Amino acid sequence: MYKQRVVIKVGTNVMTNKDNRIVKPVLDHLVQQIAELYERNIMSVLVSSGSVIAGMEVMGESQITDKATRRQVYSAIGQPRMMRHYYNIFQDYGMKCAQVLATKRDFNPGNHRDNMINCYEGLLAEGVVPIANEDDAVSLTNSMFSDNDELASLVAELTKADKLIILTDTEGLFTGHPDDKDTEVIKNVSVDQNVEKYIKTIDKGEAEGRGGMGSKLNIAKQTASKNIPTYIANGKRKRVILDIVEGKSVGTKISV
Repeated sequence: MYKQRVVIKVGTNVMTNKDNRIVKPVLDHLVQQIAELYERNIMSVLVSSGSVIAGMEVMGESQITDKATRRQVYSAIGQPRMMRHYYNIFQDYGMKCAQVLATKRDFNPGNHRDNMINCYEGLLAEGVVPIANEDDAVSLTNSMFSDNDELASLVAELTKADKLIILTDTEGLFTGHPDDKDTEVIKNVSVDQNVEKYIKTIDKGEAEGRGGMGSKLNIAKQTASKNIPTYIANGKRKRVILDIVEGKSVGTKISV
């Protein structure tokens, strides 16, 4: 029986370089940490971005003008490519992974939600790491997540996780612009604390990605209010997941 469950969300900017290419060593370090948690009887659920970028790597420039359709096509092509990356890396560490696709409506009470719970519980009981992602091929309008942070939050609640870790390409929530020398990381935030004034909108050229710091903070507060401590941290930092699980002061912790 596993002692803890941790949901880990990794964003597109964590796993890509400045040319919007998937950086495999980043994925390897991510899986390495998940494998170490497994050895400690801590099971992980991975919510991974990257399918759109992976699809763009295969297709190159698309002639599709409609942004939503273009995203669907890129994601449909990129999903198996991302899973192949993960499958091979997990196999290197003697572990198994599985893909779990969902739309927002699947989390509504009913058979779909119950079936997802059964699937997650079955995979986790067998020591298989579920890799969750949005089913982009059919997920539009009302069935579409605002971003993968929202998906990660719903998965954390569904699996009764002990922690949600949102990995991005910054150290956490700052008191000002991350590039300013006097800026500091806010280590702890309570769900009723007004820190929205610190949010800065930065155009980082995230290709077809979604979700900025404002969205992350909002989702983190929602998740933390359900007694699931949530962390926003730099996914490119060495041992970031292990440090958080070990209780070290890394990134921004949002809790009740």
